[in-house]
Amino acid sequence: MSRRVVCLRHGQTLWNVEHRFQGHSDIPLDETGIAQATRAASLLAALRPSKIVSSDLQRAFDTASALGRVTRLDVSVDKDLRERGGGQWEGLTREEISRRWPREFTNWEAPGGEVVTDVADRVSSAIRRWAAEIDSDGLLVVASHGAAIRLGIAKLMNLPQELWPALGGLGNCSWSVLEEGRTGWRLLEHNAGTLPEPVSSDDNPEVTQD
Repeated sequence: MSRRVVCLRHGQTLWNVEHRFQGHSDIPLDETGIAQATRAASLLAALRPSKIVSSDLQRAFDTASALGRVTRLDVSVDKDLRERGGGQWEGLTREEISRRWPREFTNWEAPGGEVVTDVADRVSSAIRRWAAEIDSDGLLVVASHGAAIRLGIAKLMNLPQELWPALGGLGNCSWSVLEEGRTGWRLLEHNAGTLPEPVSSDDNPEVTQD
């Protein structure tokens, strides 16, 4: 057995439903999101995780805590697992963003927001740091956010930046599974758990999102 990491996206929030950019805004799970977290916890507990770590934002921490209650594991918190910061876009809908910042919207670069490479670096570094704390056959569950997870995975797999968009987004309380091999990390599963629900995330202007 090899060391594995499950990257779990948080459950639904009201801002997901309203298609508002969340970023670092600390928005809680709604009733549907709580139910999604409970369901995901019941499935992921069967994998017998060794450790659980979460973004410090409430929607991710509460998702992780649902799993913690089932597995009786404490949830560690790491600010580096936060979502990509949205700067001036946080709290706005996609329609509002596209109308006020048409050029930036096309490039999906928020004024005052985080650069994708910075997010990829901090998230991948955090995953490596926490994975190093589990046994060689252990399982780490990382509760985070759609864009943060996708960018972190891309960096962990050493994908060239021009190929990062090839990794699709994650639905609420869906997860991706990484395994550490002799030459690095590889992706075993992506956006598993709640298909075929539509993806809603802060990650891509081309689809209905977070």
